[in-house]
Amino acid sequence: MRLHAAGRALSYDTLALPGPGPRQLLLRVSACGVCRTDLHIVDGELPDPKLPLIPGHEIVGSVMARGPGAERFREGARVGVPWLGATCGECGFCRAKRENLCDRARFTGYSLDGGFADYAIADERYCIPIPERYGDEQAAPLLCAGLIGYRCYGFAGDAKTIGIYGFGAAAHIIAQVARAEGRTVFAFTRPGDTAGQAFALRCGAHWAGGSGEAPPELLDAAILFAPAGPLVPEALRRVRKGGTVVCGGIHMSDIPAFPYELLWGERVVRSVANLTRADGEEFMRIAERFPIRIETTRYPLEDANAALSDLRSVRLSGAAVLVPGVLPNPLVV
Repeated sequence: MRLHAAGRALSYDTLALPGPGPRQLLLRVSACGVCRTDLHIVDGELPDPKLPLIPGHEIVGSVMARGPGAERFREGARVGVPWLGATCGECGFCRAKRENLCDRARFTGYSLDGGFADYAIADERYCIPIPERYGDEQAAPLLCAGLIGYRCYGFAGDAKTIGIYGFGAAAHIIAQVARAEGRTVFAFTRPGDTAGQAFALRCGAHWAGGSGEAPPELLDAAILFAPAGPLVPEALRRVRKGGTVVCGGIHMSDIPAFPYELLWGERVVRSVANLTRADGEEFMRIAERFPIRIETTRYPLEDANAALSDLRSVRLSGAAVLVPGVLPNPLVV
């Protein structure tokens, strides 16, 4: 499924099977998650994607062939391919173990072809082993919803009470991790979204309400997964002095002006950009240790546009996952 122009639907194209280059793997895709970043790319909210482009950066696949020098994974091994697809390895950010900020980084499903396809190419150095306890469909969301969510969670520090705004794929994973580690989780959804609030409670949240509601107590930290700028001052109102508001999206609508008193008291607002390979390795160890319940909605590869539409219209709970080579579910209209 390829994007030929921003704002247009993906087209179902047949291409020649690619061959792996040096240090690359040819993967048979078994599942690929559909992320809000994919939606931002397709809708033209992120600039200058590679065109035509195969989106998708939550790829689970098996190694079909290895290029020259590729020795990290054996043929037949199951691997995951995340958003970070390549870095320069030379700049100050890379040398400081902050490769997520590399100016020459390349990203899967954005500047590199991704996993909305039967096959994909990936640099083995940026692939991640996947815990065996997760099936292919359940593992796919771990590769971005899980990884970016975990990086956001890390910036919450030792917060005991955490608010999560926007309860989708990333939130439903991280809420379970936070609960397992003894944190108190408050979930914020769109006002009136009782189904979303019930979903949050099923995923371990201690309380769930609308984004304009006050939680039962002040927050030590808030994580924003919803790409809505007005939520920043709203979250600041709910965070105690010294607390942090973490903005986890790659794109967000404009943040409105707000009074300085909301920021005063050594509150912090920060963004999270991309991920590092170390994030991936650390999070997968946690995912191996804690049995995270991943809720997914399956779509055949050919229905990628429907998956994007459902994500755009907030008709999903959990994560959308594309699965090549399956027929549409006859119960889905």
